Amino acid sequence: MNNPKRWRSRGPQFLPSRPAAATIVLLAISFLAQAATSAVGPADPSKYLNDVTTLAAPNMEGRGAGTKGLVRASQYLLSRYKSLGLAPAGTQGYLQPFIVTTGAKLKADNSFTEETGGRKEPLRLNQDFEPLSFSSSGSFTGPVVFAGYGATADEFQYDDYAGLDVKDKIVVVLRYEPEIFGVKSGQHGLTRHSQLVTKAINARNHGAKAVVLVNGKLADGEEDALMRFGGVSGPQDVGIMLVQVKNSVAESWFKVAGKSLTEVQQQINHLGKPDSFVFPASLQLSLRIDIEATHAQVANVLAYLPGKTDEYIVIGAHYDHLGRGDSNSLAPSQIGQIHPGADDNASGTAGVLELARLFAPMKGQLDRGILFASFSGEELGLLGSAEWVKNPTLPLNKCVAMLNMDMIGRIKDDKVYIGGVGTGSTFKPMLEQAQKQTPFKIEYSAGGYSASDHTSFVSKKIPVLFFFSGLHSDYHKPSDTADKINAASATQLLSMVGDVALQLASAATPPAFVTVVEDKPMGGVSGGGGYGPYFGSIPDFGEVKDGVRFSDVRPGSPAAKAGFQAGDVLVQFGGKPIHNLYDFTDALRRSKVGEVVEVTVIRDGKPVTASVKLEQRK
Repeated sequence: MNNPKRWRSRGPQFLPSRPAAATIVLLAISFLAQAATSAVGPADPSKYLNDVTTLAAPNMEGRGAGTKGLVRASQYLLSRYKSLGLAPAGTQGYLQPFIVTTGAKLKADNSFTEETGGRKEPLRLNQDFEPLSFSSSGSFTGPVVFAGYGATADEFQYDDYAGLDVKDKIVVVLRYEPEIFGVKSGQHGLTRHSQLVTKAINARNHGAKAVVLVNGKLADGEEDALMRFGGVSGPQDVGIMLVQVKNSVAESWFKVAGKSLTEVQQQINHLGKPDSFVFPASLQLSLRIDIEATHAQVANVLAYLPGKTDEYIVIGAHYDHLGRGDSNSLAPSQIGQIHPGADDNASGTAGVLELARLFAPMKGQLDRGILFASFSGEELGLLGSAEWVKNPTLPLNKCVAMLNMDMIGRIKDDKVYIGGVGTGSTFKPMLEQAQKQTPFKIEYSAGGYSASDHTSFVSKKIPVLFFFSGLHSDYHKPSDTADKINAASATQLLSMVGDVALQLASAATPPAFVTVVEDKPMGGVSGGGGYGPYFGSIPDFGEVKDGVRFSDVRPGSPAAKAGFQAGDVLVQFGGKPIHNLYDFTDALRRSKVGEVVEVTVIRDGKPVTASVKLEQRK
């Protein structure tokens, strides 16, 4: 544009005619419009931190599913989107409600009776015995067997069930695992055989009707305490009744058999061999377990910035957290205290709000629209994003990319992680362009699968980018508070995300989805964690009555080579029934690298079986 000072110096006789003036005005307006869409204004650290602080405040109650705090958070997001003039994009205004399972509760009819020599003695709920929250409901009276630690560990040449008939019986097992497992594995911690879910599945697969857990040996000063109902993670129903009793209760049963609980456990640990046995027929146990799943309505909060076309990008983050802690808390002694979730994920949610504020003035100016998505149910298994891609509120085939922010508030030493870079054909140059204005040292990864909401979009062949600042010692603890957020660095990252979003919304052609064939991943949600056999499915964490639905199958994986595909429901693996993800993980871990297993899925209502050769995980 010419310097306006020249016009002023020449006087009125040199002013352009009216038509020419109108042309200049129109050109100026056009230039300003282009300038408005050539960059996104800088994110505001104070506004950003205010949103984080509000979402992590005590009245938000940790934003747990089923809490009033989560409802307050959704209303806060709704009001912010509305104030920005963004269009509602849910099924009920800005909201897309859906139902989730939040846990379980004990109903009235729970009892446990021991009968010795014809004399019945009832045990006291919460004092003598306690059901586990993932126990099956039901009732059973029958004989009793002791199965040591309840472990079948081929890798250690150890099996508490060897030569023991437990079919239609009640199995008493010790918590934890034989000391020899730690010696043979070379690990300082416990192996998977110590996990209560593993013990329950193993007993069920051996034909038992119920499992009774006993603490056994206690550390100096340790109390023989019953586990808190709901304090241990597991499936909604593990497929067998599962209760815990105190040592003093179990000790009386051992006396009937002429044995000592303490001495039997010492013998197992000393010799490194099982010492299982059948209790005398005079001992009978009667259990009645009555558990009900609890549900809650939660909602995604969705707002739309229209563009010139019906194509759009998604900028999203999950706003739910752990409430007052649950089995996912990494501070189990502090369950019951509010887990604020400032970084996880008020930081990403506030990022979406700040980008919504910056983009709102561009309504109708961008070639593509932007859907600002605040997902719920992520902590329960990516449920909000899974709900949206299953029941999209905008045409799914018009979504050209999804940008996800999960834990962006604790950037340290300018290090940022960006995943999914390989899933979009044009992502890398866009990111490199956006990075020029930042101090960040970025660690890129090509694949788009990880434990956050962008995974739901990858399964629908939509390119994704995942922005993440890394884990820290406050993760999933009450100490994840707003005062620890690095707002200055987080808003620098938001400016970068905004730059990428602007490029995507304005590019002549959208990125093409690219299938990334990754190296075999370590652990995670791909069917078993840690070292060992690799299968390659991505589970759908939504509720399935029986089995494990695949949301996707990793390209080039054993599962893909066998012809399995997204939407298949796994019901049998290597001869073992699969009712839930825990069953699948257990069956996979009991398999061996190079083993060929028969796998059955349900596809379109019909069983499909194929042989799969398991490969080595990295």
